[in-house]
Amino acid sequence: MILVTGATGFLGAELVIQLLKKNNLIRCIKRTNSAIPLKLQNYQTQIEWVDANILDLSDLDDAFTGITLVYHCAALVSFRSDLKSQMLSVNMEGTANIVNLCLANNINKLVHVSSVATLGEAKNNQLVDETCFWDGFETHNGYSVSKYRAEMEVWRGINEGLNAVIVNPSVIIGEDAGANGSGSIFNSIKNGLSYYTQGSTGFVDVKDVAAIMIALIESDKTGERFIINAENISYKELFTQTAIAFHLPTPKTEAKPWMLSLAWRLNTLKNKLLGQKGGLNKSVAESASKSTYYDNSKIKSLLSFQFIPIKNSITNIANSLKNA
Repeated sequence: MILVTGATGFLGAELVIQLLKKNNLIRCIKRTNSAIPLKLQNYQTQIEWVDANILDLSDLDDAFTGITLVYHCAALVSFRSDLKSQMLSVNMEGTANIVNLCLANNINKLVHVSSVATLGEAKNNQLVDETCFWDGFETHNGYSVSKYRAEMEVWRGINEGLNAVIVNPSVIIGEDAGANGSGSIFNSIKNGLSYYTQGSTGFVDVKDVAAIMIALIESDKTGERFIINAENISYKELFTQTAIAFHLPTPKTEAKPWMLSLAWRLNTLKNKLLGQKGGLNKSVAESASKSTYYDNSKIKSLLSFQFIPIKNSITNIANSLKNA
C-alpha cells in the first residue's frame, strides 16, 4: 500500500489521482480539520483516509501499518516572517518524523517533495542545477530555511540506509490551484493587474510534477535529487501570456525594485498600525525582481520526459478561472 502525506494539497491531490489511475491502493494522511479536495471526493471508496498530525508520532505510527511506499508532500508554504517557527516545525520536524518511521518500518522507497528554494546560486551565470548548494542561511527566508532543513533530514535518512529521492520543483502551477498559492498570480491578472516585475523564474505544471514523482519511485534511482522545471520565463512574459489568455490588455507598466521596496515597507507599517497580517512583504518583493534559471536536463535525460508547455498550462488555468 502507498502512503501520501499532504494529499489534500494542490500537488498531493493531483498525485493521488494519478496513482489511482494505476490501480494503486492508497492511504492518505490529512489533518482532522482539513477538507477533502473536490477532485478527490468521487474517489472516497478508493482512498483510505487517516486523520493524523504530522508532528504526532503516535498518529503517524498507525498510518504506516502495511505501507511499502511513501510520498511526502505535506508542508507549510508561506513567505510570512511571523510563520517561520511554525514552518520549521511542520516542514523540518514533520519530515524528520516521516523519515524515522520510514526507517523503522523498512519502507521500500520515499519520494520527498522539496523545492528549488533549497538550491544555491549557480556560478558564472550558469543554470542552477542539483549540485548547487547553499553557502549560508543569512540571506534566505523562513520558508527556504525550513525546506532546506527538511531536505537535510531526508539526506540523514539516506545515510542511515533509507531508499529515497528528493524532487525540487520550481513554481508549480495548474488549473486546480484556484485563487490560492500560485493561482493567486493568475487570479490577480484576471482581476486587472496592470504591472509586471523584471524578475524571472521557473514554472512547471502540477501534472508533470506528479507524473515524475511516480516515475522516480518506480525507478532504481536513490540518494539523489532532481529539479522539476518545465520552463524559465520572465514575469513579464508570464503576465503577458496570461492576459492574452483572458482576452485582457497586457501589462505595460514595470514595477521597479525601488517601487516594490517602498510598497512592502508601507504595507508592513500599515499592518503594524492596524494589527493586520499579509500583503506584500520583503521576501515576495525581492523574489519578484530576481532572475533565476533552473536546469532540467537531469530529469529529462533520465526519463526522456517531455514537459507540458507553460503556454498550454496558462490556457488551461485561464479557462478554469473563467468558469469558476
